[in-house]
Amino acid sequence: MEIFVLILELIGTVAFAASGAIIAIRKKMDIFGVMVLALTTAVGGGVIRDLLLGITPPITFITPIYAVTAVIVAVLVFLRPVRYYLTGTHAVYQRTMLLMDSIGLAIFSVVGVSIACNAQPEGGIFLKVFVGVLSAVGGGILRDVMACDTPQIFVKDVYASASLAGALLCTLLWPVIGHAYAMLLGALLVLSLRIASATFRWNLPRAD
Repeated sequence: MEIFVLILELIGTVAFAASGAIIAIRKKMDIFGVMVLALTTAVGGGVIRDLLLGITPPITFITPIYAVTAVIVAVLVFLRPVRYYLTGTHAVYQRTMLLMDSIGLAIFSVVGVSIACNAQPEGGIFLKVFVGVLSAVGGGILRDVMACDTPQIFVKDVYASASLAGALLCTLLWPVIGHAYAMLLGALLVLSLRIASATFRWNLPRAD
């Protein structure tokens, strides 16, 4: 189970780090800014999650593989051919951001639930779902604030609500079908909702 969660976390770290690096490049930041934004996006939600659960120091500082992975991804994205391809046209940028953000959101929604279940096994559904959503959107909120943008969870087509749905499904299925299947189905639900909402332009009601 630990290896399974580690693999998911590394995939999510790569996806979120790439999204942070791409936004930093679009904001004309230097290589240091690109690395910081990628790192913040990749591990920020996890740090907040761990502090909320009383896991100190946070896992990121004990197991540096996540931070190292995020920095490596940032450097790769910063390479001239890569960054020109990813940010050269608006269509490529939008597709890449949708894919990276959706993968990261899906994975960290269920990883957050997993860590909450292990750290607080007696905790209720609300705690596990809340931790799952916070783990998924925390890094993105920090990224957007540091990039001087309105956090996507407040303006993006179905985003935090997709994380909420996936985290809830994972939590409910956890004792029924097993940890791995619950996490996979929860992550697939988040990913499907994000892709569908972008494709069919689903949005939550907004104030006019």
